[in-house]
Amino acid sequence: MKKILFFAFIALTILPGFAQDRAMQIREKLLKCDESSVLVTAHRGDWRNFPENSLEAIDNAIQMGVDIVELDVQRTKDGVLILMHDNTLNRTTTGKGKIEETTMAEISQLKLKNGCAIRTIHKVPTLEEALLHAKGKIMINLDKADRFFEEVYALLEKTGTTKQIIMKGGKPAEEVKAQFGKYLQEVIYMPIVNLDKDNAEQQIESFISDMHPVAFELVYANKSNPLPQKLQKSLKGRTLIWYNTLWDTLAGGHDDDASLRNTDDGYGYLIDQLGARIIQTDRPQFLLDYLRSRKLHE
Repeated sequence: MKKILFFAFIALTILPGFAQDRAMQIREKLLKCDESSVLVTAHRGDWRNFPENSLEAIDNAIQMGVDIVELDVQRTKDGVLILMHDNTLNRTTTGKGKIEETTMAEISQLKLKNGCAIRTIHKVPTLEEALLHAKGKIMINLDKADRFFEEVYALLEKTGTTKQIIMKGGKPAEEVKAQFGKYLQEVIYMPIVNLDKDNAEQQIESFISDMHPVAFELVYANKSNPLPQKLQKSLKGRTLIWYNTLWDTLAGGHDDDASLRNTDDGYGYLIDQLGARIIQTDRPQFLLDYLRSRKLHE
């Protein structure tokens, strides 16, 4: 009986601590430019099984082993930060109208819709609820949060999640330092660079010189562009490469749909030929299964 109680105590005290450390383990991989595995980012959470930007979509992403969850931030009429992609309630909730013209009390009465636009039992979460819910369990890429980042950062400090956050954007290095510089000891910033633009390589070198980012999100639509192949070699060991596979023009046609037809020509090409070590997807379980089959993910 004593042994049973002892192991129950261990399960209730020590084991949750391991789970709470997972976000920092992922952060360390980013900071150390660890190329031994491929990190998976779930776009708006696991929205194929739960409403996008919901607590349940975050939970399912965590349970399947996703490393980073991408979430969108909006602000209500009375200044509450919530999770939602659109600036209106129409598509993803049972309500209508602009979020900036609707109070949190009104939004709390609504239900989220799923990917088929069907009403669910789930509610719109506040950013604070989401941060507390995901604390210690997964890294979080906050999108659309730069418009009111001081308010966002106050919530990060309040919830103790400053080191779990990834911000991305397409601004030049000097603008990023001016806007976010004082936050970047805690928050990770990843530049987004469109490789089809003439100054792409210069922009990358400028960021490396000024800010030493842990990763770049690289975007290209032109399949004949030689730069993705070149950067796979020149950035190796210096910074990680992130690709989005949400649709074809983000990754030269090697997107989720291409991967469904031929996984090696989709995800495999990005990993083997272009050096991708972070992939953002709308099909996280499918990508995880592929990576695990290649021993590129736990």
